[in-house]
Amino acid sequence: MTTSSDKTVTAVAHTNIALIKYWGKQNPELIIPYTGSLSLTLDQFYTQTSVTFNANLDKDQITIDGQPVTGKSGQRVHNFLSIVRRESGIDLNAQVKSTNHVPTAAGLASSASAFAALAAAASKAAGMNLSLTDLSRLARRGSGSACRSIFGGFVEWQKGSDDTNSYAIPVETTHLNDICIVALTIEKHQKPISSREGMALSVTTSPYYPTWVKVVEADLENIKAAIQDDDFTRFGTISELNAMRMHALTLSADPDFLYFNGDTLTAMNEVKRLRHSGIECYYTIDAGPNIKVICQQANVQTITDTFSNLFGPTKVTVAKPGPGVKYL
Repeated sequence: MTTSSDKTVTAVAHTNIALIKYWGKQNPELIIPYTGSLSLTLDQFYTQTSVTFNANLDKDQITIDGQPVTGKSGQRVHNFLSIVRRESGIDLNAQVKSTNHVPTAAGLASSASAFAALAAAASKAAGMNLSLTDLSRLARRGSGSACRSIFGGFVEWQKGSDDTNSYAIPVETTHLNDICIVALTIEKHQKPISSREGMALSVTTSPYYPTWVKVVEADLENIKAAIQDDDFTRFGTISELNAMRMHALTLSADPDFLYFNGDTLTAMNEVKRLRHSGIECYYTIDAGPNIKVICQQANVQTITDTFSNLFGPTKVTVAKPGPGVKYL
């Protein structure tokens, strides 16, 4: 048992957007999903986290964006730190200082970058030197999508069946390298129903959930083939359709719920209008009202101009493929 550390470790992890969605856990405690998923790590949205295990602390001290974190969010971080303590053999409380450069809980996966950065910083501060695979496994225990933010570019989360074999791997490719994501931050407020609550409700009450599991398996194989074939049209079509299939689960849950708002629908229709006019683009939407427009570099300016006119330039951010986790 370690009784002293005091080494501060800082890590940065970028968020990712799921193109083939993760929606539903077969093991909520270990966060083992019912399906695999595929994402793209982004360069513009990230979390920076510093962790110090300190013998002088009588409890974990957690601040996010300069504010002390308590309640459910604080407990979630504390529970994750307890996993790190158990696996490393360290018996100290931690000071955690985190800065989010992601609109929290509004459909850009801030929990992904947050727990990926926390996993990297906390494990190293506790004396663990984990492989990227084991770091992905650890990050998954904090937030499922965090396992994908350990890697850059296209990433596949292999669903696995237990703690040892559910982790992410990079999708090795030189194709679709001009892909861009135009992120529309339509709403910055906390969403009314969390991803965890929404998933659980969908799994237990939507009559369509078993079909979703089968469809995702096919979508995952098809989008990987589209990436390797450098087929942007097929890639975008699969991404958009998979997102709509996920949101069909929220509409068919009991009680039903919806992450979209009026501006979400406006943006969806605008993407379709652009596409029909010859500007190829597609949308994907996670658990929140914000839309990510998938396009290629040649069409970025037209798309950003369009949505800047609709929602204002401060609501529009252009992102490209981003890196995996790194230490500062």
